[in-house]
Amino acid sequence: MDYKLVSLLALILAVGISNVAAEFTAAQCEIEPKARINCGPPGITPIECNTKGCCFDSSIVGVIWCFYPKAEQDCFI
Repeated sequence: MDYKLVSLLALILAVGISNVAAEFTAAQCEIEPKARINCGPPGITPIECNTKGCCFDSSIVGVIWCFYPKAEQDCFI
């Protein structure tokens, strides 16, 4: 494969993964840091985490960054 084709495929993949991440509402990923349930191994990237269907938030040091989202019915309580 040439460089242009590989770059194009990478761009398409990135856009597709972004759409997967956008499927979650903000409410589904609003979980208290200590209540987060781990969804990936240490060092997982945001793209890998979102591809698994999980939320990624690295803004707080010392807590789980890749975690399972709330169930939809829990978002309206």
